[in-house]
Parts: sequence; structure tokens; C-alpha cells
Amino acid sequence: MGVATFFKTRQEDRFLQLLIEQSKLTVQGLEMLQEFVSDPKEDNIKAMREQEYAADEVRRILIDELHNTFITPLDREDIFNISLNIDEMLDYAYSTLEGMRLLKVGADEYLLQMLEHNHNAANELHMAMQRLRSNPRVAGEHAQRTRKLENEVDHLYRVAIADLFTKAKDFKQMMSLLRRREIYRHVSNMADRAAAAADVVGMVVMKLT
Repeated sequence: MGVATFFKTRQEDRFLQLLIEQSKLTVQGLEMLQEFVSDPKEDNIKAMREQEYAADEVRRILIDELHNTFITPLDREDIFNISLNIDEMLDYAYSTLEGMRLLKVGADEYLLQMLEHNHNAANELHMAMQRLRSNPRVAGEHAQRTRKLENEVDHLYRVAIADLFTKAKDFKQMMSLLRRREIYRHVSNMADRAAAAADVVGMVVMKLT
């Protein structure tokens, strides 16, 4: 291995390890969300906030490394955008839990299914980060699965909203509908961010192969 290759490998390891760590924290955060939605009390919201802060710190380090590194193994915009979209997934997880407590919205089957899909999407992204260097086409397959999961969440969101409007018969029920729709929206946005990260991974795979 030549000197240039050695340093390139170390740079790639550093950036990919940070993305792997950030995506791992996101998977863990979405597991916490699935556990906490049945009881969105203050302590659980605090735990979610701490998880979000831990992931934010990894992203801060990654951004600092981007500033400190003149030549990056992947396009710096791609590194930045993968990290940004994964970060926003956990942001929406925190918003979901906090919103459920503030708006007094309980979990229902639609919400639980959407959260399961989002957790699976986060896990697919985590595996994509692990495979990106050695097996980029496999990483691309994980990105495609993430995209499919986003489609599942999008479908469930539309069905859930239609169901809510069908059941709303008076003003009081309409207010309850609007509160629940706000929670659904956070979860749908979470899936959108997963899909956006997957799209960037797809572009990276094309460049690498």
C-alpha cells in the first residue's frame, strides 16, 4: 500500500465510521421511540432528547472533520447530506414523542406500523453505511429497501388520514383528528428523510461503481 492510498483509506475509515456511528444511534433512537410511544412521559422524552444529542455530537465531529480535511474520499456534499438526513430522522423521532405528550395523543395501529417501517428503514441505512466502502452495490440494495419502506409509510399515512376524516363527525372529533394528524406528519417526515438519505447513498454507489 502506497502512502497516498494509506492516507485515503484512513480518511475514508474516519468519515464512514462516523456515519456508521450516527446511523447506529439513530436505529437505537427509533427503538426507544417504539418503546416509549405507549408512555410518552417526561422521563422518556428526556431520554429521547439525550439520544438525539448524542447523535448530534457525532454529526458535529463529522462536520468538523469535513472542515479539516482538504480531500475527502467521497464527495463532501454527499457525506454532509447523508449525515443531515439521518440526523433529521432522529429529530422527528423526538418531535413525535414530545408532540404525543403535549397534544395528548395515544398510539394507534397506524402509528405503530409506521414506526416499525421507519425503524427498519433506519436499520437499512445503518447496514448501507457498513457496506458502502467494501460492497457498494450491496449498500445500494439497502438504500433501495429504505426507499420501499418510505413508500409503505406514505401509503399508511394516506390510509390513516382518510380513516380519521371518515370518523370525524363533529367539531370535537375534528380537533382530535388534527392533533393526531400532526403526529402522523412527524412520522411521515421521518420516512421522507430516510428516503432522502437513501437517494444520496444511491448516487454515491453510482460514483463508486
